[in-house]
Amino acid sequence: MENLPNCPQCNSEYTYEDRGLFVCPECGHEWSGDEVSSEFTVKDANGNTLRNGDDITIIKDLKIKGSSATIKVGTKIKNIKLVESSDDHNIDCRLPKIGSVKITPKFVKKS
Repeated sequence: MENLPNCPQCNSEYTYEDRGLFVCPECGHEWSGDEVSSEFTVKDANGNTLRNGDDITIIKDLKIKGSSATIKVGTKIKNIKLVESSDDHNIDCRLPKIGSVKITPKFVKKS
């Protein structure tokens, strides 16, 4: 099966190709292949490009919403996953004793 891009307007994964254009059946948006060429990148606080599987270090104490837990400065996190998000929490990771969390890249540096 072909890997078609998600819709740039509604992020639907159910796109299809028709006469050289990509079409989204959910919102009706049509676009050409050149519009999709922009690659998703995430940069840390120092401007380094992050990739899936990288190790990072927290540079600021972070409170976890809905919990009394805090991620302390200097906490090292291994094997991150980058996700496109409507808010700015593009790093998905798992922390011992806390669980899965999403973190904003401006609060981390690449290890």
